[in-house]
Amino acid sequence: MDIGILNGPNLDRLGKREPEVYGSRTLADLEREVGEHARSLGLRPRFFQSNHEGELIDTLAKWADEGVKLLVVNPGGHTHVSVALRDAIAGSGMRAVEVHLSNIYRREPFRHVSVTGGACEGVITGLGFDGYRLAATHLAAPASR
Repeated sequence: MDIGILNGPNLDRLGKREPEVYGSRTLADLEREVGEHARSLGLRPRFFQSNHEGELIDTLAKWADEGVKLLVVNPGGHTHVSVALRDAIAGSGMRAVEVHLSNIYRREPFRHVSVTGGACEGVITGLGFDGYRLAATHLAAPASR
């Protein structure tokens, strides 16, 4: 079964952008580590990152049309403002878990609200790369299907 791992704005800057918040590992590191974990669960990972809301929405629609059923999504800054991305997640038919590398509740107050999280089964925040692995593990479990 395929699992989509969708990353939003600025996640391509991991390892360079605010390392005190996001650490020194890169998006390539994340894709390698999470990909290995997903494959160990019997899943086929598909990765996509964009800084553009429309590309994220288009990718969700494409994956849904191709039969992807599971989604790990880090909407980045779109988390707090994008009704369009929220609607795309909700309308995709995918079981989704939202993840955030940093703890959004320990940051600026505007980050404490997730518009997109309501379209997901759960939200994992503040556990770094482990959050992605936990989300994939949850989605892969037969009991959660």
